[in-house]
Amino acid sequence: MILHTALGNTPTTRSRHFRYLFRCGAITLAGNRKLKIYGTLRCRSGRNMLVQNRVFFADEADALAKGYRPCGHCLKAAYQAWKNKTR
Repeated sequence: MILHTALGNTPTTRSRHFRYLFRCGAITLAGNRKLKIYGTLRCRSGRNMLVQNRVFFADEADALAKGYRPCGHCLKAAYQAWKNKTR
């Protein structure tokens, strides 16, 4: 798990560092630290998130190991499986 704020002090620095990690494959998913939800990097729900709440994951196993649940918008099948499992 990588905190968005740990990528740099300025928006430009964070953006450059993010692009580098994304291109290397070190980041494939994003999440909300307060809500404990993870989803795809293109999810509309995650785009309005505050920088201090945004985290990044290498893969789904990393997110699940940290106690995050799938997003109901961009990962519908995984969310339904999680929801059925927790009932």
